[in-house]
Amino acid sequence: MIDSTDLFESGTQGYHTFRIPALITTLTGTVLAFCEGRKNARGDTGDIDMLLRRSDDGGQTFAPFEVVWDDGPNTCGNPCPVIDARTGAISLLMTHNLGGDHEPEIIDQTSEGTRTVWLTRSEDDGRTWSPPVEITSVAKQPNWTWYATGPGAGIQLATGRLVIPCDHIEAGTKKYYSHVLLSDDGGRSWRLGGSTPQDQVNECEVVELQDGRLLLNMRNYDPSIRARAFSFSDDGGQSWSSIARDPVLVEPICQASIRRVGTSVLFSNPASTEGRQNMTVRLSDDDGQTWACARVLHSGPAAYSCLAVLPDGRAACLYECGAEHPYERLTLARFPLDWVRDTP
Repeated sequence: MIDSTDLFESGTQGYHTFRIPALITTLTGTVLAFCEGRKNARGDTGDIDMLLRRSDDGGQTFAPFEVVWDDGPNTCGNPCPVIDARTGAISLLMTHNLGGDHEPEIIDQTSEGTRTVWLTRSEDDGRTWSPPVEITSVAKQPNWTWYATGPGAGIQLATGRLVIPCDHIEAGTKKYYSHVLLSDDGGRSWRLGGSTPQDQVNECEVVELQDGRLLLNMRNYDPSIRARAFSFSDDGGQSWSSIARDPVLVEPICQASIRRVGTSVLFSNPASTEGRQNMTVRLSDDDGQTWACARVLHSGPAAYSCLAVLPDGRAACLYECGAEHPYERLTLARFPLDWVRDTP
């Protein structure tokens, strides 16, 4: 019922660590698996490249990885792809910073540079990519310091609008917020959507509910409850409701993924309040109000993940995991929804 393949193994192919998975299926059924290739260390800064592996057989086998973006010693990361179902064009949003700048310095505004937002596009099913173009001026407010696209994947709404989940930190207050980027022209141009009205949240993903509202599921920094935060939008992502927490979706403060699969909603994260471990997928048949079914993909160390729907209708989860720590490899698990529903 479930099978898996290791797509990226840290310490191979000239990279110290592979992290930050993103996964999408194109209109033709090609499966694209993105991640960061961290050249010299496991950390979030330094020489980091944007990598991609392609599958032309529905996610069963993958070609060797290719480099989508390499800016020398600098950091190219946080992949967040989205597909325009009207044209098949793929937009890949990313962030960049100088390799010598570290997150605390960027937040304190003592770094040499800052976090910038970039876009590359493919109109041939991910075979080739346009040169990355900086879109910081339309994607980031002047008083924001740290910034992240995704990581994970964006979505297209029933209206055709593309939505990319993001997060940022305010200068001065150093408060964490989630927000979205919006495109109404198939990903050619982007603008800021709404930010959450409260802070203590950052990395997020979004899903469209059956009533047309959007559900933003967010990494939660509120120390009083180790569970995912969420917010709703009834105007296509231009504004968001007050934040609440879902006590069922426990977390150790980590990224997660949420995706619509037909009339169901699938969720993945390291389901633990003790640490980054126990990668679990959960299924909701009432648009995230309850999560009656759950299955563990990996009980050991695990961290970031990204969900997608394969051409044959099965779900796929690309996630970080290992035996000693969560960043040993990126594994792709493939499974039907019935496997999740048949919770032991």
